[in-house]
Amino acid sequence: MILKKTALFFHRAENGIAYATIILLALMPALEVAARWLFKTGIPDSSDYLQHLVLWLTFVGGMITSRERKHLSLAAGVERIPERVRKWIYAATGSLSATVCTAFAWSALSMVLIGFDPSKRVGVFPLQLVAGVMPIGYGVMAARFITRAPTGLTGRLIASLGIVLGTLISLDQVGTVITTFFPAAAVDLLVSAGRGIAGATSMPFIILLVIAALFDTPIFIVLGGLAYFLFVRSGGQLEVIPNEAYTMLIGNALPAIPLFAFTGYILAESRAGERLIELFRAVLGWLPGGMVIVVVMVCAFFTTFTGASGVTILALGALLSTILVKSGGYKENFSTGLITSSGSIGLLFPPSLPVILYGVVAQISIKQMYAGGLLPGLFMVVVISMMGVVAAVRGKIPRVPFKLGGSLKAVRDSIWELMLPVIILAGFFSGITTVVEIGAISVLYSLFITMVAHRDISLRRLPDVMLKCLPIIGGILVILALAKGLSYYIVDAEIPMKLSEWVRIHIHSKVLFLVILNAVLIVTGCFMDIYSAIMVVVPLIIPLGEVFGIHPVHLGIIFLANLELGYLTPPVGLNLFLSSYLFNRPLTSIYRVVLPFLLVLLFTVLVITYVPWMSTALLDIVGQ
Repeated sequence: MILKKTALFFHRAENGIAYATIILLALMPALEVAARWLFKTGIPDSSDYLQHLVLWLTFVGGMITSRERKHLSLAAGVERIPERVRKWIYAATGSLSATVCTAFAWSALSMVLIGFDPSKRVGVFPLQLVAGVMPIGYGVMAARFITRAPTGLTGRLIASLGIVLGTLISLDQVGTVITTFFPAAAVDLLVSAGRGIAGATSMPFIILLVIAALFDTPIFIVLGGLAYFLFVRSGGQLEVIPNEAYTMLIGNALPAIPLFAFTGYILAESRAGERLIELFRAVLGWLPGGMVIVVVMVCAFFTTFTGASGVTILALGALLSTILVKSGGYKENFSTGLITSSGSIGLLFPPSLPVILYGVVAQISIKQMYAGGLLPGLFMVVVISMMGVVAAVRGKIPRVPFKLGGSLKAVRDSIWELMLPVIILAGFFSGITTVVEIGAISVLYSLFITMVAHRDISLRRLPDVMLKCLPIIGGILVILALAKGLSYYIVDAEIPMKLSEWVRIHIHSKVLFLVILNAVLIVTGCFMDIYSAIMVVVPLIIPLGEVFGIHPVHLGIIFLANLELGYLTPPVGLNLFLSSYLFNRPLTSIYRVVLPFLLVLLFTVLVITYVPWMSTALLDIVGQ
C-alpha cells in the first residue's frame, strides 16, 4: 500500500513538472514577443530559460514515456513469437535497456560534475542543478525498464541485472563521481577495471543491440547504446555523449518541435478535425472525388503539426473512414489504403517538425527548407487526390451538391482553424517572429480556439491532453538526444569523408547515385523513425550531395520525401502497423490495400528527385 502511494505521488509529481514545463515553454516566447513590441526590450535570460526547459521536457517526458511504455520501437520481430517466449525476450531486452540507461546515468552525472563550472548559472539557477535532470532521467528510465519485464520475479531479476551491468561498464565514470566528492580517494584500480570490462564487453553488446532492435527494444536505446560502445572501442571519453545530447537539446530552434507537436495534439483532441472536414466537404465535395480530396487535405493539415508520427491516422482515421465508406460510397479497401497513405502526406509543409530538425542538423535555413518543400508537397497532394478522382469516376461515386449557404456556414465555423496556418506563414516568412516564437503563438492560439472560441476542451481536461502528448514529445526528444551521440561518432570517425571518397571513385553518374540514394533512404524509412534518421543519416549524405553538386535544399527534400515513403513500405513501415491496429486488419491485408498508393507515391518521389526545379524554384522569393 505504501509503495503504491509513493508511486502515485511520484507519478503526479512527474506529470505536474511536465505540465508546468510545456506551459512555460509556450508562454515564454510569446511573452518575449509581447515585451519586444510593447517595451522594445526582451525578458532577461529568456533564451537560457527556454533552452533548458526543453532539456527538462526531454528527460521528464522520457520518464513518463517509459512509465507509459510508449517509446518508439520496431516491434516486427516479436509479432509471431509465442507469448511465453515473448515474455522472456522482453525480460532480456529490459535488462539490455536498463544496462544502457544506467551507463548513461553515470556518464551524464560525471559530465554534469566535471563539465560545468559550479559558478555558471541559468538565470538564477545553478547550471549543475538544472542539468542534473539528465542523470536522474536516465536512472528513472533504467528502473522502469526493469518493471517492464512481464515474467514475474525471475524476469524482474533478469532485467535488474541491467543496473549491475550498466554500473560495471561505467566504473570509470563512477570513479570520476567519487573523486569529485572525495578528492583523496584512490580509484585507479576501479577506473582500470571499468575500462577493461567495458572494452571486453563492447562488441558483444553491439551485436546484442543490433539483434534487439528487431524485438521491440526502444530506438533510443539502440542508437544510444551503439554510440556508447563504439566510443568505448575507439577509446573516446564517454562524457562526450551526454554532452552532445545537452548541446543538441539547448539548440536555438529545437523548442519549436515540442511546441508544434503540442499544437497538433490540442487540435487532434478537439473537434477541429470535424470542422475542417465539414468545410472541405462543403467547398470541394461537388468535385469528382471530392471526398478523397477532403481526406487528403485534412490529413495534410494535421500532419504539418504532428509530424510523421502517425498521430493523424490514430486521431482521425476512424472518422475519415466512416465518411468515405458510409457517406461517400467508397470501398473499404480503398478507404483504408487512402487514409494509411495520407497519414504523413503533409510532411513537407510548414510548420512540419522534420523540416525544422533537418534544417538544424544540416545547418540550412528553415525558411528555405519550407520554401523548397512547398511545390513537392503540393505535387504529392495533387497526385494522391487524382487517385480519388479516378476511383470516383470509375465507381460512379455520387457528389455532394454545392450549397452556398452551407459553404459559408462551414467557413464561419472553421474560420479560427483556417487562420492558424495563415498566422504561422505570415509571422515566420515575414521575419516578424522566429520559428520558436511562432510555435509558442500557435500553442496559445490553438488553446484559445479549443478552450474559448469553441469550448471543445475544458480546463479540467487540458492535463489529459498534455499527458497524451508528452509520451510522443518525450519519446522524440530522447531519440534526438541519444542519436546525436551516434551522429557525433560518425563524424568524428570521418565516415562521411571516407564514404564520399569511395563514392567519388566508384560512382560517376549523378543519376545512378540518386537511384541508390532513393533505395537506401526508403529502406531507412522502414527501419528508423524520421527523427533518428535525420540525426544519423543526414551527416552521411550531405558530403555525398556536394560530390554531385546537388543543391542542399533539394537534397533535404529528397531525403524527407523518401523517408515519408518509407513509412508506407512493407514489411515494417510505421504507418502500416498503426493502420493495422486502428482498423483491426492483418498486416498482410494492409500491405495489399496500400500497394497502389505506394506505387503512385514512389512516382512522385522520383519526380521530386529528378526535377530539382520543383525544390529550388521558390528559394529566391523567400530569401535567407
